[in-house]
Amino acid sequence: MSVEIEKKYRLGDVDVGRVEEALASVAAVFAGEEFEENTIYGGGVLDEDRAVLRIRKVGDRAILTYKKPIDGDSEIKHRVEYESEFSDIPALREIVGNLGFTPRLVYEKRRKTWRFNKAEIVVDELPFGRFMEIEGTIVEIENAESELKIGDLEVVHQTYPAIASALGVERNGVIESRFPDKP
Repeated sequence: MSVEIEKKYRLGDVDVGRVEEALASVAAVFAGEEFEENTIYGGGVLDEDRAVLRIRKVGDRAILTYKKPIDGDSEIKHRVEYESEFSDIPALREIVGNLGFTPRLVYEKRRKTWRFNKAEIVVDELPFGRFMEIEGTIVEIENAESELKIGDLEVVHQTYPAIASALGVERNGVIESRFPDKP
């Protein structure tokens, strides 16, 4: 079983520059920038298990992800996570649909990724705000927080799908949170 361990923070405009400067000062390695379209599917066992099935489209490839929360009261989230990459996006969507799952939510994201020690640090821009996530072990997350000096940032407990669901616009039965302009 694969377990995702991460902590999320809300970033104001000033915080974005401060975080990126801090990443440079600790010699975090910039791994790149991507634009994503995330489609969350629901129905059947997904709804029963509070699980998520997501197709993340990045360029001409897709990443299929299954996530299920692990209950706990920590600021650091733990979730079961399985991912696999696919090159035929229309076929993947057909397979998921024929298994009885339907699109419920679409949200877009611009993501910058860094590696710091063994942690992955991302700065995300979504139509509803900017965020940073640190993913790694609890010790790696705490170490990154300390080195980056970000103890004053607001911790966010909601997932992007939960925020996008609350702030998105319904179109044809699917809630969408999209940028007004595409990159």
